[in-house]
Amino acid sequence: MSERAINVSLGAIMVIAIVLSFAAARDFSRPNFEVMPDMVHGPTYQAFEPNPNTPDGKTLRLPAPGSIARGLMPFHYERTEQDALRAGKELTNPVPMDDDAAQLRGSVAYAVYCQPCHGASGLGDGMVARRGYPPPPSLVIEHAVNMKDGQLFHIITLGQGNMPGHAAQVSREDRWKVINYVRSMQAAASRQPAGAESK
Repeated sequence: MSERAINVSLGAIMVIAIVLSFAAARDFSRPNFEVMPDMVHGPTYQAFEPNPNTPDGKTLRLPAPGSIARGLMPFHYERTEQDALRAGKELTNPVPMDDDAAQLRGSVAYAVYCQPCHGASGLGDGMVARRGYPPPPSLVIEHAVNMKDGQLFHIITLGQGNMPGHAAQVSREDRWKVINYVRSMQAAASRQPAGAESK
């Protein structure tokens, strides 16, 4: 039998099968025919239910060593001054300073999470500080300007002094964008005449 004849025969069989499937009366009161039901009707076990199929009898398995939960990248630093300095040496900002969209996002995140304490210009004169909370140090003085991006990221993440950590509120990427926005504020402050920031 030639290859052409085989193809014609298979095509005819397929057409006949399709016609028969539409022509046959279907009984909607009965379930469809299952071809391979083994995986559908296999035994299931709840997360905390004993399971005879595992060596320790537990259904819920421990994650593999080194697993990282989605969206929860590890941060291998403690809330100490030494680790803040170490972060300054080891971490670099992945967000370029000339990214306009990132600058805009950084300004928005700063306004929401930082400005209440640090103030619109980073002078430490935000609304919270004006109402009695200990004011934070200025972000535009030489000490802050000389901090490395990794150190600022450590402070935003874990906090320092009276400032709590903001890792739960500000995403990792937004923290870097806030740092870039702070750098732009510092650059703007350095271009102002002496004493202009106090006006």
